Amino acid sequence: MSEPLLEATGISHSFDTLLFSDVDLSLLPSSSAAIVGRSGCGKSTLLHIFSTFIQPDQGTVTLLEHDLYTLDEHSIEALRRYDIGIIFQFHYLFKGMSALENIEVASMLSAEKIDDAILEKLEIKELMAQKIGELSGGQQQRVSIARVLSKKPRIIFADEPTGNLDKETAELVMNVLLDYVKETDSALLLVTHDEGMAAMCDSVYKLEDQVLRRVDLPTNVFLGGR
Repeated sequence: MSEPLLEATGISHSFDTLLFSDVDLSLLPSSSAAIVGRSGCGKSTLLHIFSTFIQPDQGTVTLLEHDLYTLDEHSIEALRRYDIGIIFQFHYLFKGMSALENIEVASMLSAEKIDDAILEKLEIKELMAQKIGELSGGQQQRVSIARVLSKKPRIIFADEPTGNLDKETAELVMNVLLDYVKETDSALLLVTHDEGMAAMCDSVYKLEDQVLRRVDLPTNVFLGGR
């Protein structure tokens, strides 16, 4: 059996109050998982713990076979640069640059070539010469996702990546992400309010009352297409 790309055990964390305790989660190659929950429950904090940005108060995170929070900063930066893809709800693109130039930044840093097939799947190939300020919000978000995928990440962490997209574009983006995971033996961990998006993943977890539990979503929230 394949080793998990992400293995989290006994994760607990607080800010002013306890957000969650004793969280366990495992993510295998070629798999996807979603975390749902109300605003403020701590799901984005949990994602940041899994993805190198916040050390938990308790517990261990094994990411790509590394005991994450025993690594030095240089090793963590190498993971971020080459192996981890982070997708945010807000795209954080360089507005004075073209769409292609934005994607080239990531491909140069990771020493990977831009995959035209990804641009075609995201329906943005014809936008590459345009400045970011000339694109719609949905187009900008798809450029930011192409930028992440151009790194060829082994694991993708996505925080509300479809939150600002219409239903049709959101489903397109999810299909591209899920196809990438299956084609490359990578993994996707998604945080979302949208149960329709969550239902497209292989497994769904709900963070509620400081506990993360696996749940079965009703089939009628599924958007279809897979």
